Amino acid sequence: MNTGSDERDQPGGSVAATDETDDGRGLGSRAPEFIKRRRVLHLSWQVGVFVVGLAVVGAGVVMLPLPGPGWLVIFAGMAIWATEFVWAQLVLRWTKRKVTEATQRALDPRVRRRNIILTSVGLVLIAAFVGVYVWKFGLEMPWNIDQ
Repeated sequence: MNTGSDERDQPGGSVAATDETDDGRGLGSRAPEFIKRRRVLHLSWQVGVFVVGLAVVGAGVVMLPLPGPGWLVIFAGMAIWATEFVWAQLVLRWTKRKVTEATQRALDPRVRRRNIILTSVGLVLIAAFVGVYVWKFGLEMPWNIDQ
């Protein structure tokens, strides 16, 4: 029996919310209603969204080895796809959850302390290496050393 609510009975008698996005809307197309009512127009809309999203994701992939915000552009392309495709909405939801978990782990005081210690040790090792290099060769560049 559908009462129009966004809840469904789960095994064991518990009730859970259906698949919704953060803004409270369910999964699926965000196309305007007049486009969704016409099958050919909706299919054309989806093809257009897919092509634009593919172009943005492709640009992001190209930016990965080149200068530019590659991952940011890839996620922007995924967000474009997520306006029409449930699979992209689920991928973005999973990614957001993983990023939130990683952020929470990074903010853990023990992890922050460990990262600060590792960074300090790394900086001391680099400074020692630079000091030994300057002591042995002076301020000579590596490509000018004749040995």
